[in-house]
Amino acid sequence: MIRAASLTLALLLATASTQAADPAPSIATAVADPGRPAADRDRDAERKPADMLAFAGVKPGMVVIDILPGGGYFTRLFSTAVGPTGKVLAYVPDEMFAGRPKSLDAVNAIAAEPAHKNVQALHDPALAPGPQNIADVVWTSQNYHDLHNVPGLDVVAFNKVLYGIVRPGGVYIVLDHSAPAGSGLTDTNTLHRIDEATVRKEVEAAGFKFDGESKVLANSADTRTLKVFDPSIRGHTDQFVLRFRKPGGK
Repeated sequence: MIRAASLTLALLLATASTQAADPAPSIATAVADPGRPAADRDRDAERKPADMLAFAGVKPGMVVIDILPGGGYFTRLFSTAVGPTGKVLAYVPDEMFAGRPKSLDAVNAIAAEPAHKNVQALHDPALAPGPQNIADVVWTSQNYHDLHNVPGLDVVAFNKVLYGIVRPGGVYIVLDHSAPAGSGLTDTNTLHRIDEATVRKEVEAAGFKFDGESKVLANSADTRTLKVFDPSIRGHTDQFVLRFRKPGGK
């Protein structure tokens, strides 16, 4: 998974620097970027991008892996925030890409823009070994539950692959729609929700250490019993945001 296509790419990833000053200016610049599509800006009130990037600790010079990037809402923000010395890898597992061959089209369009040349779209088998210790942030937004809808995919094994790719001290952020407490994996393919405790158990089983959570996207008015696409709740679901850290580093 996320194998470097060439030695040149591997070196590019490895040399991205995490030595940065206060990340706040770069995050503010990313959110305020006038080049962002209007449709993205219209979603900022519900997605809280400044809070999310700050929680993830995104800084100039970092390598960020955006798993299952969808339309590239966060991919574009990461690209601006990490700047020209950073790198953003938008990744879809082959097991999902095969059935959705256009799933990286939006990211490829972003990568073609002069301001976002630090973006690269990738697909590869989920459990293929990746380059070690190259990512500062691994991010997945509203899609972790979908990994459980891929027939035969061992999600803990996938998380272990990510563990190897993350630098010591780096983080893995999981943002997803909340299912009822104790429901486990029952709702991943029906309501497109997942139990927060199950995510934490799976990610910690891969070696990551729980490092905090954000309640910015929580919504107590959501009963967690409706499909996330239901018009009455879409865009306003109760969501959890968990941060896990790989031990080590400075």
